[in-house]
Amino acid sequence: MQLRHTKLAFVLSVVMLAISSFCFAQESIKLYPTKAPGSESWNWQEKSGYSNVFKTELVYNVTEPTLLVYPAPKNIATGTSVIIAPGGGFQTLSINSEGIDVAKWLNGKGVTCFVLKYRLAKSNTDDPATELMAKMADPKKFEAENAPVIPLATNDGLTAVKYVRSHAATYGLNPDKIGFMGFSAGGTVTMSVVYHADADSRPNFIAPIYAFAPEVLAGSVPSQITPAFIVAASNDQLMLTSHSTSIYQKWFEAKQPAELHIYEKGGHGFGMHKQYLTSDKWIERFGEWLGQRGLLRPLKEDEWSAKLTPEKLEEIKQNQENQIHLDWANFARFAAENKALSAPLKNEKRVVFMGNSITEGWINMDPDFFRGKPYIDRGISGQTTPQMLVRFKQDVVDLKPAVVVILAGTNDVAGNTGPTTPEIIQEHLISMAELAKANGIKVVMSSIIPVYDYPWKPGLKPAETIVSINQFIKSWSEKNGVVYLDYFTSMADERNGLQASLTYDGVHPNLAGYKVMEALAEKAIAQALKLK
Repeated sequence: MQLRHTKLAFVLSVVMLAISSFCFAQESIKLYPTKAPGSESWNWQEKSGYSNVFKTELVYNVTEPTLLVYPAPKNIATGTSVIIAPGGGFQTLSINSEGIDVAKWLNGKGVTCFVLKYRLAKSNTDDPATELMAKMADPKKFEAENAPVIPLATNDGLTAVKYVRSHAATYGLNPDKIGFMGFSAGGTVTMSVVYHADADSRPNFIAPIYAFAPEVLAGSVPSQITPAFIVAASNDQLMLTSHSTSIYQKWFEAKQPAELHIYEKGGHGFGMHKQYLTSDKWIERFGEWLGQRGLLRPLKEDEWSAKLTPEKLEEIKQNQENQIHLDWANFARFAAENKALSAPLKNEKRVVFMGNSITEGWINMDPDFFRGKPYIDRGISGQTTPQMLVRFKQDVVDLKPAVVVILAGTNDVAGNTGPTTPEIIQEHLISMAELAKANGIKVVMSSIIPVYDYPWKPGLKPAETIVSINQFIKSWSEKNGVVYLDYFTSMADERNGLQASLTYDGVHPNLAGYKVMEALAEKAIAQALKLK
């Protein structure tokens, strides 16, 4: 990988202020099987020690990059992981306040952490903090010494992401929930990683904390959804606040999810250090942000959990393949439940929810919405409109509902059962509605929920197609006496994707998303029941 190099600013250094006790990880993983590429001639030894200058434990002279592993407790594991790059001006690593302490806090939220010890410039003494201060007195020399180290550290970060993703099953992790966060110089590594990553080394979200991220080191904002959580303080002694605002602006202009926190006070290098300022709470805001994005859901609730072994995943894939050949529409899924279901009571206003994984997951995510009501969930994960149309009589008409709520089309757009067109999708939706109407069932036609990108098929850019189909559904519904249920307007963000607060993966609603849907659905059902 080639990175552009120009002079680095004096502010590249990181003056660490935190005080905490040093502790060791239970597991240390070497990133390279032999000498790290690009620094094969380095023969000095990694060291660590307490700095009286910075009042914290420092690691220095890193020649063999490693990951210190801090697994989440199994009973609260979420499958989410974060690689943490401490700061230190590419001369040292503040291993506690910007590494281990962060990892332990995130462990308490069910997040497995990997503290990255990336390659650093050589320290010539055993007092790296004093040496760093002396080097800073000669900015040109300092910049020249750090410049060749940055691409090496970036490669360490890229390799770390690849390692975690390729070993996700080993650690019980989701390979699509890997974050990368870094402090100051570690923020440089964070941004360089996301700018220069390929599919295997791209983090799924980032958290640059008071990052040193000058434009001379910048690259292209990724096209894939890569949410960013950005933190800095206005009184940063190294005057790096503008670097954080610049990152935010680039993400905002690229229509990428981003959240920016600029504290009035905190200085530079606050990390997990307690200064009794509002900036002390940044880690709590980060935890809230992770939760809002669905990254703190327990594994047992996580549809995209990678806890399954590769062998089990292959078995599931094969079963799905067999299902397509043996029972394409999946008649067997609800056959027994349909048979056991009694006929509607005299005054029962039965409602069948027909759909895909969004409908199927609804009753699992919020069973209280269905409890005590004549609501029947007939969603099957992954299904497209032709599959639903084939099973419509069995799973809707024969149940004799008063109303059917049809939510379908997103998997067609994703191409789950092969190539299709908006016109074909629309015809299938119309056929389901007409079949229901012919059997005296009131119809609620739902808009397709917004999607900016499908995690399992990135790059399709489905938003425009979904908007077009929704416009058709609305127009057809109005002309044919059918209730149009508009989820899209209330759930879309500025990119016509699903609002980050309403989803855990950009496609499927979280509990907050279903709460929005429930209020809209009940209003639409009430409206449909009034139709003659």
